[in-house]
Amino acid sequence: MAFYTDTATAAQPRRTAAFFDAIALKLRKNKVYRTTLNELYTLTARDMNDLGISRADFRRLSREAADQVT
Repeated sequence: MAFYTDTATAAQPRRTAAFFDAIALKLRKNKVYRTTLNELYTLTARDMNDLGISRADFRRLSREAADQVT
């Protein structure tokens, strides 16, 4: 007599939820990155000088802002 245990279906909803959570997090981080980058590009040279940043810092600052998203 054969014995069958189906353990894969119990973990399936959790894995699917984790998959969609990861996608949602990536989308939120991407939105923060794009928003921050666009806002930084609106700064004038005087504003950047006052803040002590240059245009070369924009991507790094945007990445740092996106990394803080949970």
